[in-house]
Amino acid sequence: MAPSDAPTPETLSFLDPAWRHVPIPRVSVVMPTLNEAPNLAHVIPQIPNWVHEVIVVDGRSTDGTVEVARQLRRDVRVVLESKRGKGAALRAGFACATGDIIVTIDADGSMNPNEMILLVGALLAGADFAKGSRFIEGGGSTDLSTFRALGNWGLTTSVRLLYGCRFSDLCYGYMAFWRRWTPLFDGETDGFEIETVLCVRALQHGLKIAEVASREAERVHGVSNLRAIPDGWRVLRTILRERVAPNSSRAASA
Repeated sequence: MAPSDAPTPETLSFLDPAWRHVPIPRVSVVMPTLNEAPNLAHVIPQIPNWVHEVIVVDGRSTDGTVEVARQLRRDVRVVLESKRGKGAALRAGFACATGDIIVTIDADGSMNPNEMILLVGALLAGADFAKGSRFIEGGGSTDLSTFRALGNWGLTTSVRLLYGCRFSDLCYGYMAFWRRWTPLFDGETDGFEIETVLCVRALQHGLKIAEVASREAERVHGVSNLRAIPDGWRVLRTILRERVAPNSSRAASA
């Protein structure tokens, strides 16, 4: 077909009037925060306009994070979470989300909101769960130290061996999944290991998983709450626990 013969919305309507009635999934963005006020200006304004809702789950920040979020986006939904930890924040956000798709993103400016369309696109193409990866073609990181990269490689390799998958990047929290799968991720995981729980339970339940290239930048302001050795140990324990002890949500779905 020549460029001049490419179908326009009018010709598409003539050829297939039903295309107008295809429902467009609503996207909920869940963003955990703890004293991230200086970073929000680098994240919230870049979130695409087609996003249905932005949910900021705040762990009782003292630097005005909530106020800044509301200034940057008047329709932002703020959830105050008394429990500390990324896992507690994400689970609180999942419970409040009303969209068909949930996207998780960090508030420190390290994840590019413009890549969100790639994660959502993977779901629209048939995946149940989409995972950002810094280690496939097109991905990368300017924030990952050699020590953390080695740790991530070891943990990723453990999951590949134990679960028979092909993950290239386990410890990266840029993800998207259909909201109907949230019951599979229930539990008491409060820390950074929540990202591992999401991945391994998606594997346990046989969800169709897609990896999408993502480029991680350095945190814009402040210092990460991640502690490489203690949190790495918690991730490893989570991998082993989830492998040897089927979780209750898995039994319920069966």
